[in-house]
Amino acid sequence: MSGSKGKDIAEGSSSIGHHQSPAPLSRYESQKRRDWNTFGQYLRNQRPPVALSQCNANQVLDFLRYLDQFGKTKVHLQGCMYFGQPEPPGPCTCPLKQAWGSLDALIGRLRAAYEENGGLPETNPFASGAIRVYLREVRDSQAKARGIPYKKKKKKRKPSATSSSTTTTTDHDTSSTFPMQ
Repeated sequence: MSGSKGKDIAEGSSSIGHHQSPAPLSRYESQKRRDWNTFGQYLRNQRPPVALSQCNANQVLDFLRYLDQFGKTKVHLQGCMYFGQPEPPGPCTCPLKQAWGSLDALIGRLRAAYEENGGLPETNPFASGAIRVYLREVRDSQAKARGIPYKKKKKKRKPSATSSSTTTTTDHDTSSTFPMQ
């Protein structure tokens, strides 16, 4: 296989010149490919269609908002009687949205996929400041709606034998690869 598709499949694998099918992709690589294909399909379905080379942060923001319709996280609105309650005692009509941690991880995967598929880091729409601001607003609004303040995790230091560090557990997805600054 000499096409870029073969190269993409084999990247990161440890196949040793055998003429068998490439090693299966890791869970992360499979998800990244699936996310990249989904985003590409989203752009093609726009009217008029948007070429990947013409994609900017606005299309990425529209995509993130579009994904909310498939979300499973209840986000209480300001006027809801359960707003600010971590464990509401009953149902309400507030919308389901994508959880911040899911969006954060998605952007990390798409950011990497963009560059792996030939995009330049300087033009990466997934690395835009507008995306970071949007993710921060989603994180803060979801935390406020649940009554759980978001606590930024401290960067892990190299473990030392005499260190007695404590770990704080949080209630969000920790598989994020997108830096929140």
